[in-house]
Formats: sequence, structure tokens, C-alpha cells
Amino acid sequence: MARKVSEFVPLRCRTPYSILEGAIKIDELAKRCREWRIPAAGLTDTNNMCAALEYSETLSKAGIQPIVGCTLHIDIGREKEIGRAQHAPVYDGTIVLFAQNETGYTNLMRLSSAGFLKVEPTQLPHIKLSDLEASSEGLIALTGGNDGALNRLLVEGQTDLAKTYLSTLQALFKDRLYIELQRHDLPDEIKVEPKLIDLAYENNLPIVATNEPYFLDPNMYKAHDALLAISEGSYILEPDRRHLSPSHYLKSPEEMAELFSDIPEAIANTHEIAKRCAFRSPKRKPILPGFGDKESSEAEILANTAREALHKRLIEVEPAASKDAYFERLEFELEIINQMGFPGYFLIVADFIQWAKSEGIPVGPGRGSGAGSVVAWALTITDLDPLRYGLLFERFLNPERISMPDFDVDFCQERRGEVIRYVQDKYGDDQVAHIITFGTLQARAVVRDVGRVLQMPLGQVDRLAKLVPSNPANPVTLAEAIKLEPALQREQENEKSVAELLTIALQLEGLYRNASTHAAGVVIGDRPLAELVPLYLDPRSDIPATQFTMKWVEKAGLVKFDFLGLKTLTVIDRTLKFLKRQGRGLDISKIPVDDDKAYKLLEQGFSQGVFQLESSGMRDVLRKIAPDSIEEL
Repeated sequence: MARKVSEFVPLRCRTPYSILEGAIKIDELAKRCREWRIPAAGLTDTNNMCAALEYSETLSKAGIQPIVGCTLHIDIGREKEIGRAQHAPVYDGTIVLFAQNETGYTNLMRLSSAGFLKVEPTQLPHIKLSDLEASSEGLIALTGGNDGALNRLLVEGQTDLAKTYLSTLQALFKDRLYIELQRHDLPDEIKVEPKLIDLAYENNLPIVATNEPYFLDPNMYKAHDALLAISEGSYILEPDRRHLSPSHYLKSPEEMAELFSDIPEAIANTHEIAKRCAFRSPKRKPILPGFGDKESSEAEILANTAREALHKRLIEVEPAASKDAYFERLEFELEIINQMGFPGYFLIVADFIQWAKSEGIPVGPGRGSGAGSVVAWALTITDLDPLRYGLLFERFLNPERISMPDFDVDFCQERRGEVIRYVQDKYGDDQVAHIITFGTLQARAVVRDVGRVLQMPLGQVDRLAKLVPSNPANPVTLAEAIKLEPALQREQENEKSVAELLTIALQLEGLYRNASTHAAGVVIGDRPLAELVPLYLDPRSDIPATQFTMKWVEKAGLVKFDFLGLKTLTVIDRTLKFLKRQGRGLDISKIPVDDDKAYKLLEQGFSQGVFQLESSGMRDVLRKIAPDSIEEL
């Protein structure tokens, strides 16, 4: 018999973007919702919205309504106890927010961003009640369950303060506030549930039943407990660390209906909230800051600038073709650039590269497909003549293959930050950001992490980890390693502790372990970025990063610019300055590319320190092919 459409909607799902806490993979959640005929599912990762667009896309494609939300730690403004530890949390608990509409989504992004950007460097991400007061429109609020600030106040016996806090929330959210009930068999939940129900009836507030799943199935509990131990740098057997209950898995609609059979309206309200949230994380066409003026469009500025610049280029260099051939190619490229809507992109890149060169900051001559553009060469984005080397513009931009242009721009490693600072000054600090990236628990790393929290001997764990083949270019999964390596199979069969380690490691492999920033990617918006994507701040940086990764930030409409820091350029710059001090000035742009002595050195594999030719593999290739021209290189 086919299932009927579920009346229960899971509102409190956590994905791996709740780092070392959430373990429900988005595609697996979508699949489970389809199996159970669950019509919608809520996203409430801790403090971040990193998954918002990916979650929206994945669930929508599966026919599931995504409900975009966030679990935020909140400081309600009460006085903290004297003598509290320096790094103790400054927040009082959590609050859960869902975006009802575009205004709510914008406010949710603003609040999530504030949680990272407006706290002290030593503090954990959180918002203040005043932040909530300024950004509550379009949001549905849940009181937060067992970790909620309301629950914590009640557990501590601070009933009057709990009532005051609830009244503040009710004034902010009016009929968009729900008192949240959870039943995970936790003592504090059981203790405060009658008080929560009383408060709901006293204040005429609706009750909603939530299950707070951190993992998909009950058999994941032990592995998830290990994940929490990894996050805290503790051991599984340590009693004084964070624990969840075995009930924190994704319960079926039937289980939830039975669990709350005494309060059926609490189940019905999950469906009601889903109906009220009619907005998902949006995809947008590319957004760039305007570069035109009142008199000329971006296309006109680019065309006029490029034509004038090409005249200058052809005076400075010996052309490889007729002047007409260069300008014919220029007009062809301009037509495609305008047709695809990217004149602003070229102007922005040319502007910061020209500024860098004017400030004496070493800039690379250009690499990748962008070197095939005469427009880029004319604007000094690149310093390679595409016609001389037969480089194709279509590899860079092609109307039949719609994709964003992407110049890989190399800067001196030591002065790259100056160029980013210039871009911030020009467009505004709030319109420029790095891009977040995530490290994962890969095969070797997860074996070491799990072995540590299980308190297995270090030598044994190290030996097991080294049995996993290491191939950075094509990483091997742990399951593949076990299948390929007989020694691992024997260890798994003969030692119970090893079998347990591998079972847990297989369940945790691929989950996110840490967040950092993309090595080169920077996005520039036409408005404050917090209005387009949520923001994050790496503790080691003073420049915000988008909470969306590179793949999803581009789908959200932001354009990536690559600011690569290249040590080779720094070395070359120091060398030139050293020669100049010796009275031996050298213009590197005029070094011939047909110097026989240089090729003799390369033929012998003497290429240490030469970018992209210095690895042992490349030196071996040089010795084998013995290149004698730049074309062969």
C-alpha cells in the first residue's frame, strides 16, 4: 500500500555544513523525503546558511519544497556571571528562523552574516537581541528546542526572565512565533515541556513539534558521537563533553505522529509553517558593479579603450600580422564580449591590473585561455600577443558554451593584498569578499581522527592510515582502499577495534572538517554582498568570505575574480632590484624568447624555480623532448 502524503514536515535538518556536527547529506535527505512522501523539509544549520542554495536546488529537483532557515546562537542581553572563563560562550541559547519571503531571506542572510562579522575575534558566532529587533520582518521564529534560549532559562529556573524574553519575541514576530517542543528523551526536555505548554496557552502562541536530526538513521549514532568528539578534540569515553541522544536521527512521519499523539496540533503546525514559507534561495544571472557613466555604456567604453590601446600596443611591439588583422580580430572579440554581456568584466579586470602595474606590483604575463584574447592583450590584462602564438579567443569565450570569463591573474605573493585593498577601496568594503572553501574528512584523515577519539595506540592508527593509498590527483575512498589493500582487510577481520574504527570512519568520510577561504577567488558585487549571499569571517582574515562555495556563489549571481599570489613573481622582482643595485638594469619584457643558452639549460632539466616547469615530472619531460622554441614549451 502506497504511503499517503505526510502531515509532518521535518523543520530542523542539519547538513554537513554544520561542521563536525551535522551529518545528513543533502542528496540523501532528498531521497528519504521522497520515499516517505514528505512534501517539504527545513534547513537549520548552526549559525550559517552555507547550504541554502545547494539545499534549495537539490530538494526542488526531487520534488520537495525547501524551507530555508538557520539556527542562530543569541545573546539576549542578560548579565553574565562574574568570573566566567575568557573563552566561554557569550550567548544564552539558540533561536530558529525561517524565511517566509524575499524580505525574510534577506534578513536571514543579514543575521547569519552578523553572527560572524559583528563578534569579537575570540568569541563564537552569535547574534544579539538588538540584531533580531532590526531584522525580524518576513521571518518565522521557533523558540529553539532543548538548546533554545527560552528552554535554557526555564531549566535554570529563571521563569520571569523567560517570560520577558518570550514577550520580546512575541512583540517582534507577532503571529510568526511558535513555541517548539522536542522529545528526544533528554531530562531537560522532559522537565520544561509542561512550562512551555503553559507559556503557549498563557500567551496564545501556537506549539510546533520538531525532531532535531543530526544524522539520518539510528545506526549512525555511534559514528556521530565520534564526530562530536572529533569536533571538541576529546575522546568518546570522556563524560564531560557534548552528547546527543540516539533519538537525534531523522524520524519518520509515523514515528513523529505517534510521539506527539497527545498534541496532534503540534504536528499539524509543521505543515502550516511549510505553507507559510514560500521562498527558496534564488539563482541569478551574473551581477557586476557598473563601470559605465552617463555619457557612455560599458560596451562603448570597452570598445573605445581597447581600440586606442591596441594602437599603442602595435607601436610598442613588432606585429606578427598586418594591422588590419589585429583590428579585425579585436572587433570580432568585442562583438562576442558584448553579445554575452561581459564588457564590464573586462573593464574591471583591466582597471585593477593597470593600477597594480602603475604601483610597481609585479603582474604575470597571463596564462590559461584568457591569453587568447586580443582585447585582453590591448588592455594589458595579458602580455602575450595571441596572433603571434596562434591562440584562439573561442577557448576563452564562446557563445555556444555559456560560461563566465575567468582570467587567472598572477600577482607578486607579497603585494597581492595591496591589489585586493585597492578593489575594496574602489567598490566598498561591503561589496568585496573572498570565497569560502571546505576541507573534508578524507580517507587517511578520517582514519586518524577516529582512531584518536577511540584512544587506539598512535602507532597502530598511523600504520592503518598509511595502508590507505595516497594519490592527491585521484584520491582513493576508504571503501576502495579496503577493497584494494589485503592488509587492511586482514586487520579488519582479525581485530575488533580496527573493525569498529573502519565502520565509524566509513560513515564519517566525506563530511566537512573545517572552513577556510579559497586561495585566489574574490567576488565583487554591485551592492552590499550581504544582500546577495550570507557572509562568513575566517578568524585568520580581516576580509569577509561568502558562505557559498565557488560553485554556488556563481549560481547566486556573483562573479569570481582570481587574485593569485605567485612566489615566482616575487623572486623575479627581488632579482631585478638586486641587479639594479649593481648597476645592471634589465627590462624583463624585452628578454628574447629564442635564447639558445636558456633552452640548453631547459634541455638538461635545469628548471628549478621556473613556474610550472620545476616539478620532477616536468623536468623529466624537458629532458625527453629537449624543447628549442617557445612554441614547443
